[in-house]
Amino acid sequence: MKDAMRSELGVAPAAEWTGCRERRVRSAIRGSKASWFAAVVVTTLGFFGVAIAKQAPREKVTAAFSEGIANVPGKKLVAVIVDYPPGGKTPSHRHAKSAFITGYVLSGAIRSQVDETPAKIYKAGESWTEAPGAHHVVSENASPSKPAKLLAVFVVDTADAELMTLDSE
Repeated sequence: MKDAMRSELGVAPAAEWTGCRERRVRSAIRGSKASWFAAVVVTTLGFFGVAIAKQAPREKVTAAFSEGIANVPGKKLVAVIVDYPPGGKTPSHRHAKSAFITGYVLSGAIRSQVDETPAKIYKAGESWTEAPGAHHVVSENASPSKPAKLLAVFVVDTADAELMTLDSE
């Protein structure tokens, strides 16, 4: 093949072919290492992917406001908006020990279970309360196909910075 033709086809000139066999061997070894690595990664992700796929999507929490209560020294009123994607859940948790909470469903339907009470589904416009120290066992979107939104209002000690602690923490 002439050098001009090689150049047009994207093939290296004959002068650059020196050591071509060695480069092909090294390239094949690198390729086999890369293939082996890719196979390990894909297999590992496959095993972990099953566990990840079974985890429900998490909620998104947005602070609405936080204000001291003028006539109740040492207490503040805190509100958060909790957006649940379809099938979304919050793992079981506890709130600050001083927190008295009211949950109000803004849209969709929320399944909630506090302490030993049976789980109940609350629809838009409905609410429930949680006493200080309560264990929120279930908090999730009741629908696998529609989002849900919750307003959570806390009356809490002004010194309490963490409003929620997951059971696993």
